[in-house]
Amino acid sequence: MTIQQLEYILAVDHYRHFAKAAEHCRVTQPTLSMMVQKLEDELGIKIFDRTKQPVQPTMAGKKIIEQAQTVVRQAALIKDIVMEEEHSLKGSFRLAVLPTIAPYLLPRFLQHLAEQHPELDIRILEMQTAPTLEALTKGEIDAAIIANAPTETHLQGTLLYYEEFFGYVSRNEAIFRNDILRTADINDERLWLLDEGHCFRDQLMRFCQREKVKLRQAAYRLGSLETFMHMVESGYGMTFIPELATLQLCPEQLELVRPFAIPRPTREIYFVTRHDFIRHALSKILTEHIQDAVPQSMLRLKPGQKVV
Repeated sequence: MTIQQLEYILAVDHYRHFAKAAEHCRVTQPTLSMMVQKLEDELGIKIFDRTKQPVQPTMAGKKIIEQAQTVVRQAALIKDIVMEEEHSLKGSFRLAVLPTIAPYLLPRFLQHLAEQHPELDIRILEMQTAPTLEALTKGEIDAAIIANAPTETHLQGTLLYYEEFFGYVSRNEAIFRNDILRTADINDERLWLLDEGHCFRDQLMRFCQREKVKLRQAAYRLGSLETFMHMVESGYGMTFIPELATLQLCPEQLELVRPFAIPRPTREIYFVTRHDFIRHALSKILTEHIQDAVPQSMLRLKPGQKVV
């Protein structure tokens, strides 16, 4: 039994497909299949049921995979300990970022980070909160940038900055004439919101005291903030955007932005890792680059803002 074989079965479990797992592991499918088969022969048990599509782990296989996650993660920590002792930034670093954060935050610091630390190989994945926390738990990613303080006991978070929510209102909407946005004035049927599962949506729904709304995009699935902003710009309804997004707008677009009345809804952006995360020098560099890249006024909660 080798660490490599355990990595292979974790890849097969993740992709539920031998060819995709092999591509991820950068080996040929016959090589990966042979190594998985050897492990099964050594253990005298089938880890995967290959008769099903997609491939499924057997009952015993699920327990083996769970233990393999722990073993692979602990083995990776040995390398991390060495790199931390040497203050090295070498090696890949897998960072998950929420889709409502990534387009507005990453361009502000990622290029500068790469120029300052060319030895750092940072891999970005855009993921929603629930799969992000699951990936952290399984050791599939090293860290995450999310919009909540982590509540799981095996996770720890560093507050990066506070980010206010704003309305983005079409010129055709009645509330476009208002200088500030009151939740009572929002017409649910004129509102574009992300699908359920996005914490961006959940936070705003709680703040607006709405359990359900009749959204304009009843038949629109997997929408993005950028798509909804374009819909608003074309004269179609309203949506909500985060503060960093407003810093990318041209003067004509800024005319569509409306702040909320006090208390103004605000989210906390956290850098999250597991408690057994070792590479503290690397995380310090990342958090410093991020905090240097956002307006300094966003590093503290301002009067009139309310965390949602």
